Amino acid sequence: MEPARVLLRDPVHGDVALSREELRILDTVEMQRLRNVRQLGAAYLVYPGAQHSRFEHSIGTAHMVEVLAREINAARDREGGGRLGGYDEHEIRILRLAALVHDATHLPFGHNIEDQTGLLPRHDTAGRYERLFSTETDLGRALAATGVREEVLGVLAPEAVGPDRQPPPHWRELVAGTIDADMLDYLARDARFTGLRLEVDPRILRVFRVERRSQRLFVDLTRRGYLREALLSEVLRCLEARFYFSERVYFHHAKIAAGALVAKAVEVALLHGALRFEDLQRATDAGLIDLLERARIRDAAGRSRLQTFVEAFRRRRLPKRVAVYPVYANRGIQERLIERFFGAGSAEERRRVEERMGEAVRFAAGRDVPVLLYCPAGSMQLKQARILVRWPGEEELSPLCEHAEEVPRLGDLERAYERMWKFYVLALTDDPRTLAALREVCAGEFPEAVNVLAPPGGTESLVSPAEDPS
Repeated sequence: MEPARVLLRDPVHGDVALSREELRILDTVEMQRLRNVRQLGAAYLVYPGAQHSRFEHSIGTAHMVEVLAREINAARDREGGGRLGGYDEHEIRILRLAALVHDATHLPFGHNIEDQTGLLPRHDTAGRYERLFSTETDLGRALAATGVREEVLGVLAPEAVGPDRQPPPHWRELVAGTIDADMLDYLARDARFTGLRLEVDPRILRVFRVERRSQRLFVDLTRRGYLREALLSEVLRCLEARFYFSERVYFHHAKIAAGALVAKAVEVALLHGALRFEDLQRATDAGLIDLLERARIRDAAGRSRLQTFVEAFRRRRLPKRVAVYPVYANRGIQERLIERFFGAGSAEERRRVEERMGEAVRFAAGRDVPVLLYCPAGSMQLKQARILVRWPGEEELSPLCEHAEEVPRLGDLERAYERMWKFYVLALTDDPRTLAALREVCAGEFPEAVNVLAPPGGTESLVSPAEDPS
């Protein structure tokens, strides 16, 4: 028998207990790498305290998944009736292991690199997990030794396991749902280390249930046929907290600009064969910047461009916003912008437009200025309220987002998320005349789009009022 769990002091949750088995997982090379991969990527350039890593977040998520599971069990035992399900000790063990390794595939500055270069698959694809959990890695061998490697893989990437190894849906929903162990840890952790004054009420931990019939995680909003408004309010407060951080941190314009620099540097290195995906998967934040600085590119123009981006990041010389095209002013062309400039298959078109705009500003202003395009996913505003609920008068579970008409706050929140989508044109210069020339170039490149940074009437001033030191 292994000894009892070892206590670890966490700055967010206090004492967190880890089993010897979990400690062996954490001691693998792949998990130790996460100590040096920041949870919020380049956000530390905006919030200096945001130095926390994916390593401690992984531990916090494992802790939270057990807290949630035991609260669900308590509700099942208290409410009874045979309608509700829960978790036994073996299932909690699997869920803790899955939560512990859920971020192991993350690259440094991963969201920027994966989404914006369009050259790499997302961190949460089945192939990425399968490679990292194979017996060719230290982590894969440690997971194999637990005897539940396939079950852990099934929680994180159900498509990677056979039909006979599929976990119940609520297992994955507890780790990777709308409001889940992952989110409940990172909201609390991000608040602490960014210094933003925001807390999620612990009552949210007690609202979840598992429907035995469908094997789905849900929130029961009914009582004697009435809507449990206090419970609904707790769910909405949690979703509103997620929006608050999205607005203030995750999509802060300076964080976006810094991430775009790193993504562009990685793209140049990948295209010139000076960097491989395997290098990225092993790299830390600082290690990636070092790799980019040492990258050998024979082409002089490519080498100069890479050095420009890396040096700018090192010095926090961030690209300035030339044009901002929010969805609320560009609804008619949002889908076309996403199709052209986001994700897989977008890299070539984005480079072509960036180079064309760079040539145009060189002709207009007589300066060589790197231009960077940033296009977020179109679904960023759609996933926030998909948590399943039992609504008064309905027999079947339904996504909370289907009740936006009955819940004004939910409708407001969905519209707020929608308004957060913005397509950016950035330029690595702070010269007002060059920025003015580039705005004219943007008007020609995207004639149907509304740039909210452009002055009324189309007359550009030499000093951009939208620029700020952050």
